[in-house]
Amino acid sequence: MMDVMSNATLDRRRFLNLVACSGAALHAFDAHGKKPLRGIFPIMQTPFTADDKVDLAVLAKQVHFLERCGVHGMVWPQLASEYFNLTKEERLSGVEAILTAGKGVKPAIVIGVQAEEAQTAIEYARLATRLGADALIALPPREEKDWGKITEYYKAIGASSPLPLFVQAVGNVSVQNIVDLVKAVPTLRYIKDEAGPVLARLTELRSKAPELNPFTGGHSRTLLDEMMRGSAGTMPASAWADLHVDAWEAFHAGHKDRAADLCAKSLLMISVADSYGMAAVKYVLHLRGLFPNYTLRRGRSQGPEGGGARTSPLDDNAKAYIRELLRVVKPHLRA
Repeated sequence: MMDVMSNATLDRRRFLNLVACSGAALHAFDAHGKKPLRGIFPIMQTPFTADDKVDLAVLAKQVHFLERCGVHGMVWPQLASEYFNLTKEERLSGVEAILTAGKGVKPAIVIGVQAEEAQTAIEYARLATRLGADALIALPPREEKDWGKITEYYKAIGASSPLPLFVQAVGNVSVQNIVDLVKAVPTLRYIKDEAGPVLARLTELRSKAPELNPFTGGHSRTLLDEMMRGSAGTMPASAWADLHVDAWEAFHAGHKDRAADLCAKSLLMISVADSYGMAAVKYVLHLRGLFPNYTLRRGRSQGPEGGGARTSPLDDNAKAYIRELLRVVKPHLRA
């Protein structure tokens, strides 16, 4: 067993040497001195203290943890960050903590500015711009169904900041909605698409809005297919982002067999998130030495230790399974 592990470690080192130039290129500044918005951009998880406060110190440490993982960017706060359970003051202080910690890091930092009304989103956008974010991302207002009003909301955000803007498409947002939105908002040139069948939509978006750079979500479970279709990147959870980074860099260095192997290994970890929910993602961050605990915000509609209506409780058996999977993929983790 030790010989197998040693060979795996040597193979990984050889591979990292092969793609070092490729990875450096992905992190390089573009012709306009901006960080490129392309590659693996994990959604940062939100740590909480034992007394249910946002742990700003650990949130800031996550920036450097993800840089060590080799990610090309990072995003906070979005759905996987539990943004809907954060107060306005917590979001403002969290953005400040992340962008202060992120001064001088290689990965781009994208700040989520969604709100129920445009004025609050504008406030978030202006703070992120002032503190040095590289881009903004916004979900539509959660209760708004009128696409005309949603368009005005994005136009207001776009007008408030010169930073590149992502739309996060969820629910019933159609490809044509996105095509029209790109025409209406000059700074909107990126999308995180989680509305409908992602692979077919990715191909359609590239055809109908070639100026748009499509990212995906869904824990990046179809990453290999997405890369083959020309995706600009993906936004998985942060706990095993290094697996996705290696797969992305292998694929774009021409090592497609290795990319396929790494995508298959990442599915082991994705099954954990599917089965046990966000508490399991945080548990992995706890096992990796970053989070002191793996709690979700109290009061959320969850089962024991973060199991939701469609997930199982994170019991002792689940934890043992997660520890075993982490042992299996550990040779591929950078941080």
